[in-house]
Amino acid sequence: MSLGQAPRRRSTSGRVSLLTAVTLASALTLTACGDSGSSKPSGSAGGNYVVGAGGISTVAKGERTQAPKLDGETVDGKTLDTTDLKGKVVVLNVWGSWCPPCRAEAPYFAKVSKELTEGGKDVAFVGLNIRDNSKQNAAAFEENFGITYPSLYDPDGRLILRFPKGTLNPQSIPSTVVLDKEGKIAARTLVALNETQLRSMIDPLLAEK
Repeated sequence: MSLGQAPRRRSTSGRVSLLTAVTLASALTLTACGDSGSSKPSGSAGGNYVVGAGGISTVAKGERTQAPKLDGETVDGKTLDTTDLKGKVVVLNVWGSWCPPCRAEAPYFAKVSKELTEGGKDVAFVGLNIRDNSKQNAAAFEENFGITYPSLYDPDGRLILRFPKGTLNPQSIPSTVVLDKEGKIAARTLVALNETQLRSMIDPLLAEK
């Protein structure tokens, strides 16, 4: 679901300039990367990337771009800085409580995150909660689906704008970006994931030396 397709909601976060709104809309518009199962080279992701099965794009280890610093307040009122997570594979999931595909994939994120973290794997999950004008709605979503990892509360989508243009950045809701242990962008998808797809983005990075 792209931002342009989502229902409009009134913002409670104050005035946002027209320029910012237009920029954000552009940043979150779904960008097609090619047909599933095909390969598509592009120099725009810090090197060539490949679009594989299910629309999951990946970048070879030596050609990845450093991810931006994502920091701020979480849905539960704490603070988080993703640069503190270097040394782990970091799974960034963009979601909103109002988004049907986000609700469809949430059980898989809850299951995989719990199994990997309890299994002692070097992985961290972080949500980016977008366009929820109330933390209560976001918190209820997390409780309903058993999401135990933190989510940065980003109702205006400003954190997404930190991703360098042309990289494998999140451009839709939902979308998922996975960072390698060096904090570099290694994989991305712009659609809702099932358990198999999610693990296919994480497992190769956990195995990297």
